[in-house]
Amino acid sequence: MNVFIVGVGLIGGSFAKDIKRLRPECKIYGIDTNVSHLREALDLGIIDVESSYDDLGVADMVIVSIPVDVMVTELPKILDAVNDDCVVFDGGSTKSLICKTLDSHPKRRNYLAAHPIAGTEHSGPSAAIENLYVGKTNIICEIEKTAFKLQEKALELFQQIGMRIRYMNPDAHDKHIAYVSHLSHISSFMLGKTVIDKEKNERDIFDMAGSGFESTVRLAKSSPAMWTPIFKQNKDNVVETLTEYIQNLQEFKQLLEKGDYTGIFNEMNDTNKIKEILNGIPLNKK
Repeated sequence: MNVFIVGVGLIGGSFAKDIKRLRPECKIYGIDTNVSHLREALDLGIIDVESSYDDLGVADMVIVSIPVDVMVTELPKILDAVNDDCVVFDGGSTKSLICKTLDSHPKRRNYLAAHPIAGTEHSGPSAAIENLYVGKTNIICEIEKTAFKLQEKALELFQQIGMRIRYMNPDAHDKHIAYVSHLSHISSFMLGKTVIDKEKNERDIFDMAGSGFESTVRLAKSSPAMWTPIFKQNKDNVVETLTEYIQNLQEFKQLLEKGDYTGIFNEMNDTNKIKEILNGIPLNKK
């Protein structure tokens, strides 16, 4: 089987590593506008050969892992180039605009809209990890628009890798992901900004930073080139979540200003119920 990875970074590279391990007979082709990434992926053995869109006609599967704004322009070109028996799926963190863009494409049946809920704060080929997707949820949107035999081809791979599948419409996906992913990244970026701004005058602040700060600000190391388009495409949902989040912060600040420590205790105690939710999530999903 010929598998093409468009964007050989963390997400695409991790898929390539798992495919190589599980299906050693597969040949992995890499496509990336960053030549150094291609060379690095080749040196690391993530891909077998550097490639281009000109070779997509021989593809059995194409995995697209590039910034979501670029996906909007590149996915139609990729679909134009593949054969009728090739399945194309992406790993984009937004789905509505991408699905709308491809809705009338002549080869829409070849496309599977996917979002594996997995990753780290690192990027590039060296960030690729084997077993990254084991036990992770993969959100599939509009599966009924993908040809059945091509659905099967992709779902078989997801199952073999060890992913859990959830089905969702694109608008619901984008609304829910704004709360559980996009908001947490904004919080992390802005916490990092607050500390960096303060550190200009108080050099000792980082000496006092413990594991709590490190884990909370970890996502601020994520790629701005990837996350800015995500926030742009999901602007309305992100603004809604931010409005609610800022309101909660303001209410907490008011309780503190009033010295209402019973109110603060109750707020935190009520929020402790999140443990009941997280207890139902496997450790390897976090």
